Amino acid sequence: MKNSKGFTLIELMIVIAIIAILLALAIPAYQDYTIRAKVGEGLSVGASAKLAVSESCQTDPTISPGNDAVGYSFTGSPYVTSVTVGGSCGAPTVTVVTANTGASTDVTLLLTGNYTDGAGRYSWECENTTGENRHVPATCRS
Repeated sequence: MKNSKGFTLIELMIVIAIIAILLALAIPAYQDYTIRAKVGEGLSVGASAKLAVSESCQTDPTISPGNDAVGYSFTGSPYVTSVTVGGSCGAPTVTVVTANTGASTDVTLLLTGNYTDGAGRYSWECENTTGENRHVPATCRS
């Protein structure tokens, strides 16, 4: 029998098949990760609206939070189409609508503030109102 050096065609085909299987698993996971990162930008953009609400309600607890009432204006973002402030100082809301993230449905995040004490502090909860849970940050999954 003749000694063969190197790889045979069958060995190379097996390696290519294994790589193809790994790619078939990795690509969808990576796509979800990139969508989740783009949607996560909505939380970062919404943070300035939460700060505006907290400061305004601490100054004047009788106002009804709105973009103009709290002095907040949304400046634009590649993945966020709008940020809207609403509710009352007792339970303010910030609604963040995303777009161009690659998700099949644009994700809308609802941030709800809970007044925790007399010092004007809020604890904020995030809820996914539209879109798939796999496309939102872990803190917003229901």
